[in-house]
Amino acid sequence: MEETKLAFFKGKQIRKTLYNKEWWFVIVDVVSTLTDSVQPDGYIKDMRRRDEELNIGWGQIATPLLIQTPGGKQLMNCANTEGIFRIIQSIPSPKAEPFKRWLAKVGYERVQEIENPELATKRTRMIYKLKGYPDSWIEKRMRGIEIRETLTDEWQKHGVKEQKEYEILTAEIANATFGVTPSQHKKIKGLKRENLRDHMNDLELIFSMLGEAATTEIAKVENPTGFVENKKAAKRGGHVAGIARNQMEKETGKKIVSKENYLPIVKGKKKLI
Repeated sequence: MEETKLAFFKGKQIRKTLYNKEWWFVIVDVVSTLTDSVQPDGYIKDMRRRDEELNIGWGQIATPLLIQTPGGKQLMNCANTEGIFRIIQSIPSPKAEPFKRWLAKVGYERVQEIENPELATKRTRMIYKLKGYPDSWIEKRMRGIEIRETLTDEWQKHGVKEQKEYEILTAEIANATFGVTPSQHKKIKGLKRENLRDHMNDLELIFSMLGEAATTEIAKVENPTGFVENKKAAKRGGHVAGIARNQMEKETGKKIVSKENYLPIVKGKKKLI
């Protein structure tokens, strides 16, 4: 993680740090700047009580990151540009619009994408294109992203709140689909920090989509509540894809989980799908 940096809006400092290749802002700094509150922590609590939807999604918006303080580095709740935009919606402040323009200077492209999601899709396609992915693979990957977003929206509606819960549910689907956990799948492909799905072949992407789409449909029909019930639904959704995968492997005599990936160089050899 990068060191804490300072940004200034109308003379007030807002701490920020680079995390996952994007700027994350200290939430209490943003709230203090927009509200002039002397107790921004209290304002945030009141704001979450007023805005039930914000409160439900708080676990996805607020991420504890190490921030430099007078007493040394401490974990503080931070949000990326998208998360800050959502928080701003709950703050009735005349500074809101100027602050959005300020954010635009900090992370121009990301702000554009929030205002016009189609731009994000176009940029994502272009990034994959520049990396050398074929159009047929890009179409599957983009469709998979849409299916994934639909699933996470459904989980949020059904009481899944914490990032860790999302990770566990995702792993349940993947394990039931492929017979290996995501970490095991990455090891097979020789991956470490890379995004697993960016290195999947066509069939791996297709079965990933099937498992997540099946889980979404089960959640819509049965309306599971909370993490435990959604975990059961996730296993069942993944099982649907797992049955299909097993049948495919019987018909072809080939394993779906593959060492093939889009890493440009692995141990001196080029590996392509």
